[in-house]
Amino acid sequence: MKVVLINTSDSGGGAAIACKRLMEALTLEGIDVRMLVMTKKSQIVQIQAFKKSKYNKYASLFRFMYERLSFVFHEKDKSVRFAFSPANIGVDISNHPWIKEADIVHIHWINGGFLSLKSLNKLLEKKKNHVFTFHDMWLFTGGCHYAGDCINYETQCHHCPFLKRPSENDLSSKVWNKKASLFKEKKLNIVCCSEWLAKTARKSSLLQDANIQNIPNPISLIEFKPKDKTEIREKLQIPTKDFVLLFGAANINDKRKGFVYLLDALKILKEKNQIKTKLTIAVFGKAKDFDPNQIPFPVINLGQISSLEKMAEVYAMADLFILPSLEDNLPNTVMESLACGTPVVAFNIGGIPEMVEHEKTGIIVDKVSAETLANGILKAIQSPNISQWSSNARRKVEEEYNQQAVAQKYIKVYNNIIETHEA
Repeated sequence: MKVVLINTSDSGGGAAIACKRLMEALTLEGIDVRMLVMTKKSQIVQIQAFKKSKYNKYASLFRFMYERLSFVFHEKDKSVRFAFSPANIGVDISNHPWIKEADIVHIHWINGGFLSLKSLNKLLEKKKNHVFTFHDMWLFTGGCHYAGDCINYETQCHHCPFLKRPSENDLSSKVWNKKASLFKEKKLNIVCCSEWLAKTARKSSLLQDANIQNIPNPISLIEFKPKDKTEIREKLQIPTKDFVLLFGAANINDKRKGFVYLLDALKILKEKNQIKTKLTIAVFGKAKDFDPNQIPFPVINLGQISSLEKMAEVYAMADLFILPSLEDNLPNTVMESLACGTPVVAFNIGGIPEMVEHEKTGIIVDKVSAETLANGILKAIQSPNISQWSSNARRKVEEEYNQQAVAQKYIKVYNNIIETHEA
């Protein structure tokens, strides 16, 4: 069986990481799998940019900028600039040799100038076995990646809250209609990384005829595992006896990741003065304009981390990982933390409660507020069972997210599609 995975990039985002990890998991199970991307940064031979040309990176940048600039005229404000993708420019990869050879064409995250709706249609028109993995809501909305409180996608998108001039026939309506035309009379095979996203996708009128199921992302239990906290903290110059709270994201200024809630929660904890142990806050990720002085506890700014080994060490040295996301699917950060035996405190959002079992592998905070987050963090710090949570966290990842289990679920999906197609 030959499988080609399609994703905009092989790095720089949750979907890219998840897609690459799936490639590794399938390879370990003996599947001939490759990954076709718009922009390639790794040296992995199995991954290839769709066009080998010294001009490709400039063309890719142009398409990315074109899509973003075309949306600027519609956006409500700068905060939503990267939250909506019109998919109005892209490349035709339908005749790429890997596509022609593939038994399964597995489509992941394709925005940012890689595939437009027009080029996606050309790909779907090929007589191939297609599978989609959804990493967010984009494919069944009028353009947003997460809809927030809006439920227009359930019927037909219009009056989009992301747009400057929402109306009955606004950009979201036009994109939604293009998708409706694209999916008409097509039986889509869709995998969602969380049951939350699967349930949400089933509500969309665009996908009423689709076959939708849930398979989580895989993770390497060798790369991400518990390690000696003292040794790592000494190397990172973090006090060995402190209780360390860890927060991180690709971009900590992304409103969706809820850093402002953590900041306010830490101020509340400082004011209450109920924590009897010394706290240190460790932060990783892109942190433009991040001011550590905002945080009323000692702060270690680890910056952007590209090494998997160092990333695993950072998770392993922490006592708690805090992710106050306001919208999320199945965050790699949560899975990585659990794999390293570090419990998680998070809001009851998206697929996170499927990963974090309340008072077993961390704390799930039901109400989104700084006060409730502060209470959740305090409860975790004071829990006499936190060492057991650590063991539970590792066990959950071993049982549910290991590479072999996830790969076998996908292989079953592939075989079923091929058998149906041949029947």
